[in-house]
Amino acid sequence: MNTAELSATARALVAKNRGILAADESTSTIKKRFDTIKLESTEENRRTYREMLFTAPGAEGYISGVIMYDETLRQKTKEGVPFPAYLAQHGMLPGIKVDMGAKPLHGFPGETITEGLDGLRERLSEYYKLGARFAKWRAVIDIGSGIPTDYAIEANADALARYASLCQEAGIVPIVEPEVLMDGAHTLERCEEVTNVVLDRVFSHLFAARVFLEGMVLKPNMVISGKKCPQQASADQVAAATVRTLKRQVPSAVPGIAFLSGGQSPTDATLHLSLMNAAGPLPWALTFSYGRALQEDAINAWGGKQGGYSGGQKALFLRAKLNGLAAVGTYKSTMESSAA
Repeated sequence: MNTAELSATARALVAKNRGILAADESTSTIKKRFDTIKLESTEENRRTYREMLFTAPGAEGYISGVIMYDETLRQKTKEGVPFPAYLAQHGMLPGIKVDMGAKPLHGFPGETITEGLDGLRERLSEYYKLGARFAKWRAVIDIGSGIPTDYAIEANADALARYASLCQEAGIVPIVEPEVLMDGAHTLERCEEVTNVVLDRVFSHLFAARVFLEGMVLKPNMVISGKKCPQQASADQVAAATVRTLKRQVPSAVPGIAFLSGGQSPTDATLHLSLMNAAGPLPWALTFSYGRALQEDAINAWGGKQGGYSGGQKALFLRAKLNGLAAVGTYKSTMESSAA
């Protein structure tokens, strides 16, 4: 394990003003996105869409790395340049999603365990050769009646630690993603309680597995009210609760935290991130690793049509720029209409 290389890569992913584009939607998920613009989800359409995102002029100034799906990692630009090589040439680190998805946890209704550890060592070796320098594994924790259970939290924390260790063995920086979902009716306080427990157990397992903390990036949820909660927390409350939780649970050795958007609107995800960074100095970089919150405007502007290609790229650039400002605490909501 080359700790200097891992550390340098991790720091580059959370560099000032920059964050990560999550473009690792599975084939089934991207189909749902394409359905909204009435576009067939063919391999070529998926390739064209990802190329539109990756080659958006100026976006590399705000995007440090791109998480790809297995299919995308193997695809090329229309000029024949492999996507990983194109990204690296433009200062964006190529990354890869390596988990096989959250599956029902037997005996624990409503809870899941993320699969994909079998054969992971061999897959990581191949991905490194294809150009990937970081990876992502998502664990899913739901809040509901009687859940999450301690067992589900421990099982997912253990899988995250084993994944992270294997990544570092392969020279790949692990993005550790324990997501507490915002789908329920829970309060901000309940989300904070669960997120504290989840992060505590995740770092306990990472430490036990001898994961090099300086060579990883954490990708957590923000502490936020459930979508169905009748009392929605304010943006200031979300920012304060999230920072409070992270300060309690995340060691300062971790170079950076790249939030998932988790179903928030693009503007909410940007505002929450900016408020956290504006609150004062923190022991780690706070930035973004957004999927839909970066892509939603772009895919709608593109519409699956050649005539919308440039508009889609401009939309991605704008959201990347606004989130880059949020990563240093200087974003304001008024910039939504004036930024260009």
